[in-house]
Amino acid sequence: MARKTNKGTVGVVGLGIMGGSFAQNLVAGGWRVVGYDIDPARRRALARAGVEIAVDAADVARKAKTIITSLPKPAALAATASAIAKAGMPRRVVVEASTFTIEDKTQAEAVLRKAGHVMLDCPVSGTGAQAKVRDIVVYASGGTAEIKRLRPMFSAFTRAVHDVGAFGNGSRMKYVANLLVAIHNVASAEAMVLGMKAGLPPQLIFDLIRIGAGNSRVFELRAPMMVKGRYDEPTMKIGLWQKDMDVIGSYARKIGVPTPMFDASKAVYLKARRSGHDEEDTAAVCAVLEKMAGVKRPASRKR
Repeated sequence: MARKTNKGTVGVVGLGIMGGSFAQNLVAGGWRVVGYDIDPARRRALARAGVEIAVDAADVARKAKTIITSLPKPAALAATASAIAKAGMPRRVVVEASTFTIEDKTQAEAVLRKAGHVMLDCPVSGTGAQAKVRDIVVYASGGTAEIKRLRPMFSAFTRAVHDVGAFGNGSRMKYVANLLVAIHNVASAEAMVLGMKAGLPPQLIFDLIRIGAGNSRVFELRAPMMVKGRYDEPTMKIGLWQKDMDVIGSYARKIGVPTPMFDASKAVYLKARRSGHDEEDTAAVCAVLEKMAGVKRPASRKR
């Protein structure tokens, strides 16, 4: 059951890996959370976690003055913005936390603004596993006064929130961060496979890299899955990650920035998709590189 509280009501549209974690942490922090997702299974799961399930996105807007959107595709954002705009409610603040092109977000912002609402561009840096334990950072942009007012809400599900200025700067910062995540993830897998092919135990590789100069936050988060060779509890699915990769690549090309390492990593993710890893964690690129290297794990380690 949701806790009785006077902290206020927050709406969450999109109760997937990230949005679901936002909602659960808000409930745990004493907020009333009204949520919606098109997936009945996600609605049931979050209802058990104390989230009040709405009929649709418009219903969320009727019940909550502040709404977080965490959505998988631009079309979902467009549909959600339209539903909120048509609901005919007084001013709402929509905190858009997904990773989309700035153009997609700008179009949604215009729809909401025309209806008298405010939209902030607030993508999140961190994995689903980090989101569960509030170890994520929000790159907030589009309204300093609103961002300041919402800090108590952000603190319920994040480690930190940074106001990075004008609308769109949040997304620009997220592109920079995710470019590094994409590269570090493949680099982590490459290093793990090098060590395993050389005869080193996977756990030993992880333990010693983690305390040395080659460590990274991405290695710490993804290498434990690579050690086990298990990727079926995804914190970011490869199929969804492809959307982020496409957004970053197109933005870099648009502003004329060469991305040779990022481009090289894309080929590995594509091979992972073609090998049937779409629904697995992005750490599954390790399985792809293992196969390419001819690494044979002991039977007990096989997926």
